[in-house]
Amino acid sequence: WGSNLRPGSTELLPILLLCQLFALLAAIWFRTYLHSSKTSSCIRHVVATLLGLYLALFCFGWYALHFLVQSGISYCIMMVTGVENMHTYCFVFALGYLTVCQVTRVYIFDYGQYSADFSGPMMIITQKITSLACEIHDGMFRKNEELTPSQRGLAVRRMPSLLEYLSYTCNFMGILAGPLCSYKDYITFIEGRSYHAAQSGESGKEGIQGERTEPSPNAAVVQKLLICGLSLLFHLTVCRRLPVEYNIDAHFQATASWPTRVLYLYVSLLAARPKYYFAWTLADAINNAAGFGFRGYDKNGALPNDTLSAIFCFCRSVIITLFRSFSRYLLGVHHVPQALGIQQIRWVQSGPSWGSRGYRESSCDQRGGGCL
Repeated sequence: WGSNLRPGSTELLPILLLCQLFALLAAIWFRTYLHSSKTSSCIRHVVATLLGLYLALFCFGWYALHFLVQSGISYCIMMVTGVENMHTYCFVFALGYLTVCQVTRVYIFDYGQYSADFSGPMMIITQKITSLACEIHDGMFRKNEELTPSQRGLAVRRMPSLLEYLSYTCNFMGILAGPLCSYKDYITFIEGRSYHAAQSGESGKEGIQGERTEPSPNAAVVQKLLICGLSLLFHLTVCRRLPVEYNIDAHFQATASWPTRVLYLYVSLLAARPKYYFAWTLADAINNAAGFGFRGYDKNGALPNDTLSAIFCFCRSVIITLFRSFSRYLLGVHHVPQALGIQQIRWVQSGPSWGSRGYRESSCDQRGGGCL
């Protein structure tokens, strides 16, 4: 039970993995028995929210109350303040609350090194709150001609109910590891309208082409679970044999040649990444298993093919890791600003992806460095 553990304890890692596997099974059940064609959107909202809060409570104990406090106060700010300034107030409060929790985690709970804790999910919730506030501001205050095509496509034209809001921020599919998604995409999924709409055009409006058969997510889920298995295997076999801490070992720095140190730095940093790939890909698979991630048909009524997106994402990651390795060596291992990596590659998702035909495949540019 998570409440008996410190919020940064390494013992939370298997609990998080267990909860994510449970969420995967729950997602399959959710899509099969609570499909939008069989169940009202209200029931889907309630079940998704309650399961999400239960998983958070199981993992983090009373620390999960931070999720409700942050989300609840932010919703009150949205309701009390006008649409003109709500995005500013929500941003200041949500980011400030997250900052206080992060400072508390670092200075009160001394973990020695980063591990799983409640601040990780709070980062995703903070992103959801601030993005939703901006989308409401764009949809209800700003003029349509002032918006860019992407802003028009994401703009929210009415204030969400409390149930819809909590379902968006605390649903079981993304409360533990994300990904970040737009409110409009999430509501479209809950209401079962994702396979009615075509791709958004330049005007930001969706062209309705009538109801079509919803593609099966099974191939995409299996593909991502295989990627998860390979990432976990790589991490357990390579990362433990090539620890990153060995880069600052005095004996290694004194005896190893310059090419050897650079090569080891590159390989050790690359080997440390798959655990993040594992978590993000599993979170993608959970959303896809629930039916979330279908991005609609194209203008010709065909399913888009994004098969190469994941391969491109991995190759780009390898190249940038090599760049960072040389930079760290030149600047000194102890004095490399974290911003160096964040400026080069961003790894927080802006939506669940579906690697098979027709489903959104996240790109490297859609993820942010806050999780690294």
